[in-house]
Amino acid sequence: MHISEGVLSAPVLIAGAVVAAGGVAYGLKRMDGEGTVSAALVTSAFFVASLIHLNIGPASVHLVLNGLVGLVLGWAAFPAIFTGLLLQALLFQYGGLTTLGVNTVVMAAPAVAVSLMLSPLITRKGRMGAVASFGCGFLAVFFSSLLLAAALVFTGENFKVIAWASVIGNAPVMVVEGFFTAFVVSFLRRVYPELLLCLTPEPPQMEERI
Repeated sequence: MHISEGVLSAPVLIAGAVVAAGGVAYGLKRMDGEGTVSAALVTSAFFVASLIHLNIGPASVHLVLNGLVGLVLGWAAFPAIFTGLLLQALLFQYGGLTTLGVNTVVMAAPAVAVSLMLSPLITRKGRMGAVASFGCGFLAVFFSSLLLAAALVFTGENFKVIAWASVIGNAPVMVVEGFFTAFVVSFLRRVYPELLLCLTPEPPQMEERI
């Protein structure tokens, strides 16, 4: 799902960089000390998962885990995914520095979106929570595929075929990510629920004394 350098037009690259910068800044603002540890852990998993990929034109198909990243980090998914993509670009030449902003938005924006949409359902036990967990993994990759396709189409009409191919090519990944996310959420619910942002209890509020 990385877009290579030399493919996108300047307006698309600039728009992606601006949105990514805003998302990273807001994500860092929302991150506390404990969140930094979780971000480091999740960024490592995202970094490793994205190393296994299959090239399709100017993009690539691989495990993304952005739905899981969103569930664990919320808005902090932006700086986490940005860091992972930056390391991949510098160390393995996946994607590139000029497309770093667009690639960050393609993967991080859906991570935050599915977290906001489905977190309330994931807190429920039983079938509803499992279906919502599957949906987070599935929809995160689906939305990412659509954003990637949009970036290609806005660059030029001649990229329409490749744009649709990227969406269709990622269909198996959507299903795999859905089941994988559901499995991980079920596991974390039992052994480490505090890691999931939606299952972390709110700190008790002090009652005001009159």
